[in-house]
Amino acid sequence: MQQLDNTTWGNPATRDVVALTYVNGAPDLPARLHDLPRLRRRLAEHHARTGCLIEAFVVWVDQLPALLRVEKTQLPGPRGELVFAASIVVPKDRCSAVFQIICPETGIPGLRESSIGAQVHRSEMCPPHPYAPGLRGRLPYLLSDDVRFDAVFPDHALTRARRWVAETVPNVRVDPAFAALPEF
Repeated sequence: MQQLDNTTWGNPATRDVVALTYVNGAPDLPARLHDLPRLRRRLAEHHARTGCLIEAFVVWVDQLPALLRVEKTQLPGPRGELVFAASIVVPKDRCSAVFQIICPETGIPGLRESSIGAQVHRSEMCPPHPYAPGLRGRLPYLLSDDVRFDAVFPDHALTRARRWVAETVPNVRVDPAFAALPEF
């Protein structure tokens, strides 16, 4: 990754972008982290407007609870390329720290989806959303979004986003002054 400015890094080969953001104001989360089923359902409903929430978990970042969410949206244009984003939100009472990666598809758009789709029945490829079973969003939740296919598609944008999370979160250190702020 090449540093683009004080809070943004980019990979020219993949066009992946990593950004670190401080948000001054109450976190824009639809539920508290301790109510994960409600948080997941509401996030799925929110992301259905523009794409699809793939997964959401509570993770620990330097001993602080945080929300990890992975989502997909479609880039404008005729090719229908997808972009996958993984973000980690460390919420506090009146602010939050967010670090995220945005990974656009490279290579043949839809290759992961079509390869897996060719091996299974359509009903298997398009299961109900795990957090909101009746939800129909702008993009469907697909079997190919499952983490078990990352090893088969190591260079896919979704795999790159998840790999960045796995490599980054254990190494993040939070400023003690931020960590001491009142909890969300």
